[in-house]
Amino acid sequence: MNKLNRILIPAVSLVCLVAVAGCKHKVTPQPVATAPPVQAPAPTAKISASPTAVTAGSPVVLSWQTTNATSATIDGIGEVATSGVKTITPSTSTNYHLAAHGAGGNAFDDVRVTVTPAMAAATAVNTFDAAADFRNHIKDIFFDYDKFAIRSNEENTISQDAAYLTSHPDMKVVIGGYCDERGSDEYNLALGQNRASDTKNALVNDGVAAGRIRIISYGKEKPFCTQSTESCWQENRRAGFTMDN
Repeated sequence: MNKLNRILIPAVSLVCLVAVAGCKHKVTPQPVATAPPVQAPAPTAKISASPTAVTAGSPVVLSWQTTNATSATIDGIGEVATSGVKTITPSTSTNYHLAAHGAGGNAFDDVRVTVTPAMAAATAVNTFDAAADFRNHIKDIFFDYDKFAIRSNEENTISQDAAYLTSHPDMKVVIGGYCDERGSDEYNLALGQNRASDTKNALVNDGVAAGRIRIISYGKEKPFCTQSTESCWQENRRAGFTMDN
C-alpha cells in the first residue's frame, strides 16, 4: 500500500460514518399523560323541626344533617356543626335556613316554625273549653205538666249543676223557662217564668250566687220537639241552661 492509499482510506471511512449518522430520523418525545383532577362530591343538607307549630315560649327541637360539608350555618343561630340537634324556644314564627358549604359546592334547606302568641292561644283554648265543658256538665231540668216545682227526681241534677257552677265562680248562666204547646201564649209565658225562677232558687239554695243567674221565659215559642205527643211535650217542659256573656 502506497502512501496515498494510507491517507485516502481513513478519510473515506470517516465520510461514510458521518453520512450514515446523518441518515437516522430524529425521535420526537411523547408528552407524559396526566390524570384528570378529581371532582369533590357536592354537599347535601336537610333540616327539620319538631313540632313545627307551637305557642310562644314552648320548646322546639331542630335537627339537621349534611354530607360532604366542611362547615354549616343556620340563620338566626349562626355557625353550627355539620350535623346536630338543638332545642330552641322561638317567640315568633321563623324560617330556619340551613346552609352547608364544602369543596364540591353549597347546599341549602329550610324549615318553618309557626308560633302562636301565648295569650291569644290561651284565650282561644279557654273559650272553646269553657263552652264545651259547660254543655258536658250542666243538665236541663224537666217538669210535670202544668207544674213549676222541681221534681224529686231532678234534685240530684240540680245539685250537680250547682256544684259545677260553684267550682267555676266566673261563669254566668241564663235559665230559660220552656213549655209545651198546650195553653195560651200568656199562660205559658207565666209558667215558663215560674219554672226558670224555681230553678234559679234551687241553685241559689245550693250555694250559687244569685247575681250570676239571669232568667227568661220563652213559653211555648221555642219548642225542642214539634210533635204533638206526650214524649215530645215532656221534652219541651224544661228549664234550659246557656252560658251568659
